[in-house]
Amino acid sequence: MANDTGNFGLRAARQLDGTPYNGAQNRYRILKNYGTAVFQGDLVKTAADGTIQLAGITDNPVVGVFNGVFYTDPTSQKPTFKNYYPGSISANDIMAQVIDGPDVVYEINSDATFTVSHLFANYKINAGTGDTLSGQSRESLDVATADSSSTFVLKAVDISQDPNNSDITAASGVNVLVVINNHSYKSGTTGQS
Repeated sequence: MANDTGNFGLRAARQLDGTPYNGAQNRYRILKNYGTAVFQGDLVKTAADGTIQLAGITDNPVVGVFNGVFYTDPTSQKPTFKNYYPGSISANDIMAQVIDGPDVVYEINSDATFTVSHLFANYKINAGTGDTLSGQSRESLDVATADSSSTFVLKAVDISQDPNNSDITAASGVNVLVVINNHSYKSGTTGQS
């Protein structure tokens, strides 16, 4: 059966030790007028000015996964909660929610066939422009980058048990369970190549 396709970035699935993910997240600041949109499920990194930014495909380490934002709208002066940060907001109170636990296991969609032999390798991501209607990320796992490099941001640990996205014979769309390998709160490890 073909997998349902559609990239959604990273979404928390469980803890590395098998316990359920409990929804834990922490707040981080976004710099006033930061010009790049950040979507729910995007990887984010820390910046030298004490804020967070969208992590690019080669950035490491990352601090976690963006999960929403709060700010006072500069036009209406109303408190605003969104799934995504639209970019260039002129507010001094922009606070992001970030899933930042170094042992959280995430689910991410793969961009190509992903088989059992791909497990335990390290990977980069494919960047994608998020959906402004839902606020959802469009990042995906870049299967072609499978490597042992400890600097690669994600490590595959399992294949999803979701029956709609676990067909390893399909050309793409397998949901893969990953951990952030190169995390701000722990160093990266080599992967299987």
